[in-house]
Amino acid sequence: MKKLITTCFAISLLMSGAYAQREFGVAESNWSGTNALYLNPANGADNREKFSIDLFGLNVGADNNLGTFASIPNLINRIFSGSSNSVSDVFKYTNGGNFSLLAPYVEVRGPGILINIKQKHTLALTTRVRAMVQFNNFGSTLYQIISEPSSVSGRTEYPVYNKDFNWTAHLWSDVGLTYSTILLDKGRNRLKFGVTARYLGGIGYIGLKGNNLDVYYKVSNDSLHATNSDFQYASNVLSTNNAFVNGLTNTTLINSLFGSKSGSGLGADFGFVYEYRTNYEDKTYDMDGKTGIVDYSRNHYKFRISASVTDLGYINYNSGNFSANVSGNGSVTGKEIGQYTNNFPTFINYVRTKGFTADTAGKATKVYMPTAMLLSFDYHAAKRVYVNLTYVANLANRQNFGTSFYNQVTVTPRYDIRNFSFGLPLTYSVLANDFKMGFGARLHGFFIGSDDVMAFFSNNHYGFNLYTGFHVPINHHIPRDRDGDGVSDRKDKCPSDPGTWETRGCPEADSEHGGSNDDSLN
Repeated sequence: MKKLITTCFAISLLMSGAYAQREFGVAESNWSGTNALYLNPANGADNREKFSIDLFGLNVGADNNLGTFASIPNLINRIFSGSSNSVSDVFKYTNGGNFSLLAPYVEVRGPGILINIKQKHTLALTTRVRAMVQFNNFGSTLYQIISEPSSVSGRTEYPVYNKDFNWTAHLWSDVGLTYSTILLDKGRNRLKFGVTARYLGGIGYIGLKGNNLDVYYKVSNDSLHATNSDFQYASNVLSTNNAFVNGLTNTTLINSLFGSKSGSGLGADFGFVYEYRTNYEDKTYDMDGKTGIVDYSRNHYKFRISASVTDLGYINYNSGNFSANVSGNGSVTGKEIGQYTNNFPTFINYVRTKGFTADTAGKATKVYMPTAMLLSFDYHAAKRVYVNLTYVANLANRQNFGTSFYNQVTVTPRYDIRNFSFGLPLTYSVLANDFKMGFGARLHGFFIGSDDVMAFFSNNHYGFNLYTGFHVPINHHIPRDRDGDGVSDRKDKCPSDPGTWETRGCPEADSEHGGSNDDSLN
């Protein structure tokens, strides 16, 4: 267990990066391609990009209320220098009660595509691989006893009471197909709808959840004496030691997306977007004999209200799956827990010899997605300046095997134009009860950002993150018209001389010379 937890912290750092599961500061941009679909699939309709290709995206990080991390430069230095051999080298405990910890969260986005069809309909295909290691409502003393017994000192006995706790480590892939459309387009009002259907491929999981755990820990002999215990332990990767960690560090993106899976399932996102538009009649142009053409390269709304539910669904593991209900009274040691929890058959034999009842079952286990609701208000404050307010609320049942995100409120002022955007997300985290300041920058299709830039400078932060990626956008634009005569250069036979559509962009007939400047028009 100690090796698993320490390795997970190291993975977060070695991947250089990044937490920001929603990529605030970039995804809210009107030119963010498929990034906006992860906030709300309805954002695809009336997209400023008529076509885009996703190449790569990385999004990794951690969040918790158990303790604070060292600064990111300090963490990286300790990992690469080999001076970090334990959790306490990179982590300072500040919470003595129950805690929740998400470390790491890793998301790798693969190839994808977005196609805008006549501006009313949008189709998109997205791919990604995700890994989440999460402790929820776990006792901090029990966590320290298991992960690092040497950090527990001062008293001879520690009472540990844990109810309704959950630890899930999960690695999975998903392939999403998104459809979004405009349901209502009348005057100042526009209503959009979108849905993403996902095929979920389960790679591996480890789960521990319980209704009750009453334990006394004796420091003198590193022993845990449990009474009235009732918890469930399940996994599909524990036939060999450290299988989850090995899978997380050694798997390739292609194999994760398209290789054989131990579990499968279906998931979905859906959402609505309402836009209120002002002066939309002025955002038109005349070209090539047509009048009142809508300028799709510009944003038309004064404000936008968005509501979505993301990550519905679960993965059903039935291949090589193990599950056991453990109950009763018994006595174990912290060192032995670390030795025997990485291998399922060994673990079952171990707890039975220690006095517990362990009922095993080979039935399938459902591991649930981190379902969340997102409510957003986006205000067009000035010509190129927007302010976004987003509330993220957890909808997942944390009594199930699975992972979840924590509630947060984010305000993001941003500068946003076609080829560049810059946002400053300011987030209040309900989990850690703290504020974070971040940034997000996009230049054409390249983007980079963090939801907590102070993690790069401070040794007193509860999370850290960084995200980056690249896509190739093809944006809407007004046809080029060098001479400004309302005839596009592509159809203008005299592109440097103003004319009319009737003369295909050439000047009217010169009466002094008795004819048209372009005889080919006659």
